[in-house]
Amino acid sequence: MATRDGKGRGATATKNPPGNQTPNTPDINESEIARLKVDELRERLRSRGVREAPDMHRDDLVKALVKSLREEPSGKAGAGGGKAGAGSSGGGTRTGSHTSSSVRYSQEITSIDDEPERPGRSLVTTDHDVIRRWAEARKGVPCTVDGSEHDGHAGVLRLDFPANGREGRLTEISWDEWFRAFDARRLNFIYQEERSDGRQSNFFRLESPDRADG
Repeated sequence: MATRDGKGRGATATKNPPGNQTPNTPDINESEIARLKVDELRERLRSRGVREAPDMHRDDLVKALVKSLREEPSGKAGAGGGKAGAGSSGGGTRTGSHTSSSVRYSQEITSIDDEPERPGRSLVTTDHDVIRRWAEARKGVPCTVDGSEHDGHAGVLRLDFPANGREGRLTEISWDEWFRAFDARRLNFIYQEERSDGRQSNFFRLESPDRADG
């Protein structure tokens, strides 16, 4: 049987056959959730506002996360809580083997109603509405780096601020295309609303929790 520290993967794999075992929830991949480490399960539950018991076993954590995803409104649930539907990602921070300290120590923003704790605070989100509103308030436009496209998909993602001078080698794309790539690559959007002196900040960074090079 599976142990509390998540090492009993053989037994867990037997209990969780590949694919989705939850009817009418095509975006929930239970086998992917079952492969998550205990710390990742706890962190994803916390990011979704689920207060799990500290002594819950690994299987119970898996069931709690699946239940939370299953109860989420259609279109927002993702495989393991990390990928989004066509609308909004739901704002939860994405985690993985290469989650950086920048993500861990940033304030999580899950909706446009959330406010920074203080000027200059580092923020992180995956919510489409938050990202788009932040960019458009600064006249930013979604772009991809020329020559980085592959298989008909957007390449390296950028936001350009023409008011500061158009950056070279960038091609403007639609927000829909930009967010499709953003979600498919499980990126986090790290940013600031204001500098520590209260002036508007244009700082942002896109980071993947699954790759050391982002």
